[in-house]
Amino acid sequence: MEKKDLKIVFFGTPEFAVESLKRLVEGGYNVVGVVTMPDKPAGRGHKMFHSPVKEYAVEKGLKLMQPVKLKDPEFVEELRSLHADLQIVIAFRMLPEIVWSMPPLGTFNLHASLLPKYRGAAPINWAVMNGDTETGVTTFFLKHEIDTGDIIQQQKMPVGRHDNVETVYDGLMKMGAGMVIETVDAIIAGTVHAIPQDKLLTKNEEPTPAPKIFKDTCKIDWNWCGEKIYNHVRGLSPYPAAWTEITDQVGNVHTAKIFETGEPETGVNAVPGAVTADKNRMWIGCGDGRIEILSLQLAGKKRMDAGAFLRGFDVSGCKC
Repeated sequence: MEKKDLKIVFFGTPEFAVESLKRLVEGGYNVVGVVTMPDKPAGRGHKMFHSPVKEYAVEKGLKLMQPVKLKDPEFVEELRSLHADLQIVIAFRMLPEIVWSMPPLGTFNLHASLLPKYRGAAPINWAVMNGDTETGVTTFFLKHEIDTGDIIQQQKMPVGRHDNVETVYDGLMKMGAGMVIETVDAIIAGTVHAIPQDKLLTKNEEPTPAPKIFKDTCKIDWNWCGEKIYNHVRGLSPYPAAWTEITDQVGNVHTAKIFETGEPETGVNAVPGAVTADKNRMWIGCGDGRIEILSLQLAGKKRMDAGAFLRGFDVSGCKC
């Protein structure tokens, strides 16, 4: 079988998925259908939001499907009528078995971690939040339990000390797109030898979860050590962003997102949560010293560096 003969249906929603779809289309692969989320109103004007995958599919004239429910009989029949040989899933909802089991060559997923590490919805965030110095991408065949299928390919990528979730996301998006092409080519060539994930675990080792990030997940506890705070901020920057509450001298509470900090300063005598400043620089005490705040945003205001923030906000006597 040649790539032009292999019928592919692609499932995806965000920008992370577009790069892979783009490589498939530009590489001459036969994408017979694209499935993405339904349009939804967004913003104050409730203007309809189209997913990045939809925008690309429309631009290229690809067949587009936007089912509300993936078990909907009409959608299932429409999908079946495409006679896909292979399905590819990237950053999409969990598929029901009636969908993922449909094509004869199976359905594979691109996941932004080195499985079985970081199974779940937010693998990039958790890898950076945990201070990992290495992450990567994995392609694997879908099965019943989420992110547990047999591994087809993996590729590693270093995580730098000053990387945040945005820079890691961009690197994995490009790396992952290349690996999607390699995986499809291996499936066409019949050279895939998928490996069960438990074979990659050492004795007594457990898979690492990467659960969905909620607002409470993002809050900074200033009793943490500086290293944990430093990684927490990087792993949530720029979105959804770590946050804290700043109580001013008169007791007013201000919510602030923290986008960037300096390296932790250990051994400095500081009270956890106490805010101090010197000219254009600002620090907050933590469990083992203090950490400099470089970039932040008060609710309802623009993001700014610490110097600009201090020109409009008196931090003397403030606590987090």
